[in-house]
Amino acid sequence: MQAEIISIGDELLIGQTINTNAGWIGEQLNKEGIRIHRSTSIADSKKDILQALFEAEKRADLILITGGLGPTKDDITKISLCEYFDTKLVLKEEVLFRIEEMFADRGIQLLEAHKGQAEMPESCIVIPNYRGTASGMWFERNGVVFISMPGVPYEMEHLMENILLDKIRKHFKRPAILHRTILTVGVGESFIAQKIEAWEDSLAAHQIVLAYLPSPGMVKLRMSSYDVNDKETVEKIMAIKEAELHELIGEHIYGFEKDTLQGVVGELLRQNMATLTTAESCTGGFVAHLITSTPGCSDYFQGGFVTYAEEQKAGTLGVDSALIKKHSVLSKEVAEAMAVGARNKMNTTWAVSTTGVAGPTGGTDEIPVGTIWIGIAGPNGVRSFKMKFGKRRDINILLAANTALNLLRKEILS
Repeated sequence: MQAEIISIGDELLIGQTINTNAGWIGEQLNKEGIRIHRSTSIADSKKDILQALFEAEKRADLILITGGLGPTKDDITKISLCEYFDTKLVLKEEVLFRIEEMFADRGIQLLEAHKGQAEMPESCIVIPNYRGTASGMWFERNGVVFISMPGVPYEMEHLMENILLDKIRKHFKRPAILHRTILTVGVGESFIAQKIEAWEDSLAAHQIVLAYLPSPGMVKLRMSSYDVNDKETVEKIMAIKEAELHELIGEHIYGFEKDTLQGVVGELLRQNMATLTTAESCTGGFVAHLITSTPGCSDYFQGGFVTYAEEQKAGTLGVDSALIKKHSVLSKEVAEAMAVGARNKMNTTWAVSTTGVAGPTGGTDEIPVGTIWIGIAGPNGVRSFKMKFGKRRDINILLAANTALNLLRKEILS
């Protein structure tokens, strides 16, 4: 079975809006044993819509369309679908009633443009949208299913989760697809590939393939098995292979599936009844941001300091001005003093500090852009680590924050 996604919207093509819908749909369908073979973004143009539908119909069994269903003149998906399926727009009274009821509940005046949302292609099955005015549509032709949904993410997700996934399950016979994702941090994909080469080669005998999914400072390793008949057996084999992988690169593995590094660190802190504070310079509070992105972080995170200026490092964290003058703020000594100062101020079990040159300017021959010092203060004293990243400021901040969390993870474990 093959599926395709067609995303409609000029805003997607000019980079004004990131196409998160396609990724989300792909993830949900993959869980159902449906592989996405192609995802296309096209303009709000009838010509482009018709051409994309024509080409997709020749390849796919299931075509999912998002976008272009609003009340404004630039939303032409319904008109294009009418032409493609040789049908016409008709007023659907049940859709109009739902829209009127929605506006009445919110105390908002219903405009003529909104009433137009109740006009639907006569030949479609209407998929009711209880979070907006744009209904979904289900068409079938020549054994192919076409599903059109609004482009607003929370509306589209609501339709998929509450109606469409169940309808797709009943309509299509689907093979099982199994994935197992192992999350690593601190090393690159080339290093990992060299360490696990023989292990990776052994997967082929079990019809398992491995994908490397790198991001700054991290690599996801995804084992996949497609067209699975004996799900239980494959799951057992994947578990064995995962255990073998631990023997090879266990020190770099921090989690699985949708774990986050900050979430894993937070759980370690919670398990150890430990607390944390941060003292940041070059990362500007990004470490604290990552930590607080995890629900329940108030169990262990006491707060943080962003001490960008030298005066704040001295006045807020108590770093000795003489130490700064002697070694500069871009030093092992200051990184350690920041961590110790923050820990003492907040009276926490652990403290993490960052100081360095994020870039793109500010470096010297002795301390080039991308040089970051990370300090970790804890029950057994303070340690610091010197990192050398690249010249991109955004990447350096992300790498520094993830590295700081990973170093903290290792310190807690040790």
